[in-house]
Amino acid sequence: MENNKRFYINGEWVDPISPKTLEVINPANEEVISEISMGSEEDVNIAVLAAKNAFSSFSHTSREERLDLFERIMEVYKKRMPDLAKAITSEMGAPVNLANAAQAPAGLGHLSKAYKTLKEYNFEFEMNTTIIRKEPVGVCGLITPWNWPINQIACKVGPALAAGCTMILKPSEVAPLSAIVFTEILDEAGVPKGVYNMINGDGPTVGEAMSKHIDIDMMSFTGSTRAGISVAKSSADTVKRVTQELGGKSANILLDDANFNKAVTKGVMHCMNNSGQSCNAPTRMLVPNSKMEEVIEIAKNALEKIIVGNPESENTTIGPVVSEVQYNKIKNLIEAGIKEGATLVAGGTNAPEGYNKGYYIEPTIFANVTNDMTIAKEEIFGPVLSILGYKDEEDAIKIANETIYGLSGYVSSENIDNAKAVASKLRTGMVHINNAPGDQSAPFGGYKMSGNGREWGEFGLEDFLEIKSVMGAIPKTA
Repeated sequence: MENNKRFYINGEWVDPISPKTLEVINPANEEVISEISMGSEEDVNIAVLAAKNAFSSFSHTSREERLDLFERIMEVYKKRMPDLAKAITSEMGAPVNLANAAQAPAGLGHLSKAYKTLKEYNFEFEMNTTIIRKEPVGVCGLITPWNWPINQIACKVGPALAAGCTMILKPSEVAPLSAIVFTEILDEAGVPKGVYNMINGDGPTVGEAMSKHIDIDMMSFTGSTRAGISVAKSSADTVKRVTQELGGKSANILLDDANFNKAVTKGVMHCMNNSGQSCNAPTRMLVPNSKMEEVIEIAKNALEKIIVGNPESENTTIGPVVSEVQYNKIKNLIEAGIKEGATLVAGGTNAPEGYNKGYYIEPTIFANVTNDMTIAKEEIFGPVLSILGYKDEEDAIKIANETIYGLSGYVSSENIDNAKAVASKLRTGMVHINNAPGDQSAPFGGYKMSGNGREWGEFGLEDFLEIKSVMGAIPKTA
C-alpha cells in the first residue's frame, strides 16, 4: 500500500509532480479499497527522459545479462504470486480460483516464454555480403487494460526487456493495484535504473502524453478499439510504431457434425469466463438453423454449472464486472437485445438473487439473434452470449466475417480437415478448433479493427525489434 500513491521512475518510487488522486473501487461491494495518484504530462516527460538515458546502455547488454535479469524477475514473481492474485481479485473481481489458477500465473507464463525466446532467438544473420541485424526499437510506451491486467503487462514488458528496449508502463487506472505489485517485483529483481518506469493515470492525460511524445519510439496498446484509434492518431505526428490489440466479436461456428453437447457447453463456459470480460471470448455462437432448439436446451443446462457470487468464495465461478460504467453499458445492451426481438433464453437485467450491492450481472443468453442486431455487432464485454442460426457452411462463414472485428474465431467439427478448411476462410488472427486452449508461443492479435501487430512468444519479441542492413560487412569470395 505504501507505493500506491507513487510512481516508479528511474529506479525509484517517487511522488507525482502535481498531487491528484483517484479512488480504486472493489466491484464486489462498491467500497473504496485504495487510492492511487494520477499522473500528468510532466511526470511522463521525466519518465521518458529516464528511459531514453537508460536505452543507450541497456540496448547493448548481452543476451546473457538479460537472461540473468529474467531469472531474477521470475524468482521474485513466484514469491509474490499470491499478492498478485489477491490484488486482481480485489481490483477487478476475478474469483479467487481464477486469479490463482489463471490470472496471476499467466504473467509468469509470458515472462518464461520471453526468456526462452531470448535464449534461442537469432538477432543477426548473413544475406549475401550483408549482415541483417535485429535491434531494439527504442523507448516504448505500454498501455494495458483492466480485464487480464498482469497477463497484458507481462506480455508487453517481457518481450520489451528481451529485445533490449526501455519502457514506460501506464496500467489501467481501473485496476492498478496488481501493476504496482508487478513493479515492486521488477524493482526487487534489480532492473537497471530507467529501463522500466510506471506511471498511473488516465488515457486522455498520461496516455495522450505518451502517444505524442517525440522520444517514445513505439506505442504498444491493449484496450478498446475507440481508445486504440486515439492512440494511433496521437502517435501519427511522430511517425512512431504503433501496435494494437483491440476489441473482438468472435464467432464460434458449430458445424453440422460437431459434438453439440460438448461444443455448446464449452462455448457457454468460455464466453462467461472472467465475467465475459475477454477480448477473444466466443460471444457469437453460430449453429445450424435445424439445431437451434437443441442448442438452446444445452446452453440453458450449461448455465447450471455457473455460480455467480462473491469473488472471495472458492465456490464462485464468475464474479462481478469491473465497474459501474461497464455494469451500466452491459445492462443497456441486454435491454437492446430484448427490444430488438432476440429470444431471451436466460438471465437479463435483474441482479442475481441476494446481490443488491456490487456490479453483478446474471449470465445472459440470447437465441435467434441476427447479425444486424446491436448485441451481435457491439462488443458487450460482459457475460452475454448471442446464438445465431445459419443455413449452410457458406452462410456460417459469411455471418462470422460480417463484423468490423477479426480477433479470434472458433470452429467445432468431428472432421478436422473440414474444420481447418473453414478456419482458413475466417478473417481473424486466431482460430480455435474444437475449443483448443490458447498457446502462449503462438501469435496473439487480430485482423481489421481488432488491431495490428502480434503479441506472445517469438512474434511478440519481433514487434519490439527494428531491422538493420549492414551492407558490405561480409567480404566477397572469389
